[in-house]
Amino acid sequence: MRAITLDAEGAAPTPRDDVARPSPGPGEVLIRVHASSVNGFDQKAAAGMMRGSMEYRFPVVLGKDFAGEVEAMGEGTGPLRVGDPVFGVVMRSYLGDGAWAEYLTVDAGYAVTRRPDGLDPVDAGALGLAGATALDALAAVAPGPGDTVLVSGATGGVGAFAVQYARAAGARVIATARAGAATDFVRELGAGDVVDHTGDLAGQVRAVAPDGVSAVLHLAGDGNQLAGLLAPDGRLASTIGFGPEQHPAATSVLGQPTPGTLDRLAADVVAGRIRVPVERRYPLGEVPRALADFRGSLGKLAVDIG
Repeated sequence: MRAITLDAEGAAPTPRDDVARPSPGPGEVLIRVHASSVNGFDQKAAAGMMRGSMEYRFPVVLGKDFAGEVEAMGEGTGPLRVGDPVFGVVMRSYLGDGAWAEYLTVDAGYAVTRRPDGLDPVDAGALGLAGATALDALAAVAPGPGDTVLVSGATGGVGAFAVQYARAAGARVIATARAGAATDFVRELGAGDVVDHTGDLAGQVRAVAPDGVSAVLHLAGDGNQLAGLLAPDGRLASTIGFGPEQHPAATSVLGQPTPGTLDRLAADVVAGRIRVPVERRYPLGEVPRALADFRGSLGKLAVDIG
């Protein structure tokens, strides 16, 4: 089958058409993958930055998000059936069997769910990891009407979903973005105020919220600086390892794409409550270019697998 692989330590991501097709074991389903996307995790894995925290089982097939249909099933796979349209996230303790391939096996009981009618496969393939992480980060700070939420890293995939969900919760959203297209992007998603993180971030935020912000989503930037912008009872959720050891108001969050969370994301997209902000689409063979384009992109970069 076709796939994007790392073939050895230090090797660059490479398109191949001779990778063995996987077979589902007990409790697993085999998925014919139609779409995926690029996440920050994928970029780190491709660059070898996960060495020491995760095992690389070469050749490593990369990719976290997927959308496709059930091709075959192992024993004891629960409610999914052959032919079901599905989407989700590859959740393994090692790097090896990812979604940038024509076929993928996953645990049928976690991080996969049916894709409903009305959810485009390309959108579904860009939704799971970033959307779940945004929801879990927001749950940690619980914004509501009257709150002001600072989203640091608002132009990335997680940030783009977080801005939309924070606004939908009734909060006032301050988003970090450079001037120009990035500012237009976060305003279209619902940010009421935009601050340029390349300038005097603290001064800009204090000009908008002189008493401090109710909550911070730390998706990028300096956690200590951002924590200093909180109101006295403010909360901070970090997806990049800033937790209570660094500041008492901080919670470190690792997104969990449970079936229930994926179902909520899908329902919200179908109902028009949020949108999947896909900036560009790449065929599978051009994933190395997508990885190069990832830094500085707005929202999500989708991968068409066919």
